[in-house]
Amino acid sequence: MSSAISAEQSPRVADRRHVQWPLERVLFLMAGTVTGLSAMLAAAVSSWFLLLTGFVAVNQLAFVAFGNCPSSWLLRRYAGFKGAGEQ
Repeated sequence: MSSAISAEQSPRVADRRHVQWPLERVLFLMAGTVTGLSAMLAAAVSSWFLLLTGFVAVNQLAFVAFGNCPSSWLLRRYAGFKGAGEQ
């Protein structure tokens, strides 16, 4: 008999399929994506796209100061995301 467990039988792998990312991780993903896009557009098109970077910074500061920002409110309400401590 083989003691190896297949990926489908392993409870750790099965549990990961249904685990949702915490809100904070999604917010970091969104902020990083928009900041990177803003930097590329500012370099290639116009420096006015740096305003997008400022918008991301204001939202991150709002999340730190108040525990909420417009993106976190929308993700909680309409996408069902929860913070790391709310699971």
